[in-house]
Amino acid sequence: MTNKRFAAAGAVVAVLATTVSCSSGSTSAPKTSAAAQPVTIRVQTFGGGSNFGYKNAITRWNAEHKDIQIKEEHLTDQFEQQYWPQMIQWLQAGNGAGDVIGIDEGGMGLAKAHPEWWADLKQYGLDGRKADFPAWKWENGVTADGKLFGLGTDIGGMSLCYRADLFKKAGLPTDREKVSALWPTWDDFIKVGQQFQAKVKDSRFTDGTNTLYQVVLYQEAAKNGNVMYFDTSNNLIVDKNPAVKTAFDFATKMSKLGLTAKLRNFTDEWAAGTQKGAFATLGCPSWMLGVVSGNAGEGGKGKWDVAAVPGGGGNWGGSWLAVPKQSKHPKEAAQVADYLTSAQTEASIFSDFGNMPSNVKAQQDPAVQSAKNEFFNSAPMGDIFAKSAASLQPVFLGVKQAQVKNAIESVIQGMDDGSVGYDKAWQQLVDDAVKAAG
Repeated sequence: MTNKRFAAAGAVVAVLATTVSCSSGSTSAPKTSAAAQPVTIRVQTFGGGSNFGYKNAITRWNAEHKDIQIKEEHLTDQFEQQYWPQMIQWLQAGNGAGDVIGIDEGGMGLAKAHPEWWADLKQYGLDGRKADFPAWKWENGVTADGKLFGLGTDIGGMSLCYRADLFKKAGLPTDREKVSALWPTWDDFIKVGQQFQAKVKDSRFTDGTNTLYQVVLYQEAAKNGNVMYFDTSNNLIVDKNPAVKTAFDFATKMSKLGLTAKLRNFTDEWAAGTQKGAFATLGCPSWMLGVVSGNAGEGGKGKWDVAAVPGGGGNWGGSWLAVPKQSKHPKEAAQVADYLTSAQTEASIFSDFGNMPSNVKAQQDPAVQSAKNEFFNSAPMGDIFAKSAASLQPVFLGVKQAQVKNAIESVIQGMDDGSVGYDKAWQQLVDDAVKAAG
């Protein structure tokens, strides 16, 4: 969930209240007796728009349980640049991290490599949750020495969000089926972009280079051994993996043709551009729907819609919840993580905000399968995402994935905004990736 305005290291910390998970399919620890003072569980998250989509779930929990209170601390939109570097410092220092923290897929390689950072959720009965998740999602939350430290929240899936009103202005189809038919390939997508830009001058066809670069990269990685910046032995392969160069070349072409609004994703400017109609399309894994609707606000309702992504799908993103060992309330924190990743909660988050559940019981929920999203012109989210969730293939991400990703996307953004020359961008990308990988 690939990611999303850092307040500061001392940002206001949120808290979540929780007794035992009463969710379906959960095997959480037994109920605790009410304490004289409620236990406050800090849940630290990242992400734009509706973030992890926990607002309604937390409200329900806190209304029904008084002995453990949950409060969410949303630290920043940007995972690689701000959230994860700060979280690493807190985890290394042994203080500062919340009782439950969200981790994007890009941080999981490093998280798995440091079992000393985490409480073992097996101690609280959560090893019984294994059947609730796809094997790859579960295994990514287990360290090499067998410690269960993370439970899956959402998974990717892929679509393309578009502004139907801007498509109409450009004389293009607005119906999602007809829009999907416009771009079976990325070359077709660029052609549509040129048609759009010929008619519309006050908006760009897409948000910037990085979002669609990431979509193409995940698609190409699946064709090249399901690896991206690192091979499965954690060797850096940026300059050897055809997937990276193909995605880079696509981003370069989009930029040179003037089809981008030159906005870096998960920044204040990008969020404002979403609201103001600065761009007409962006790549949308399922969790991005909540980001778009949150950034666009009520004024965007019905203007945005969802179409098939060129190139036939993909899997970008998804996160986990973990309990740092430094938590003073690990048992209660484990109960919170259990509740927030239960089938009932993940299904409700999908219905409320669009984040596709990684919990397989939630994926099979009829309410998820038939879900529609009113903000996106009643788009059939269940049909678009849920039916393909079981077949999603994970891409291997190395220990330094987040650091390398940030370095690479900084170069690609620089190429788009003119601070890095097109003729120098590829070599700088490779060089900066090597530095970031250490």
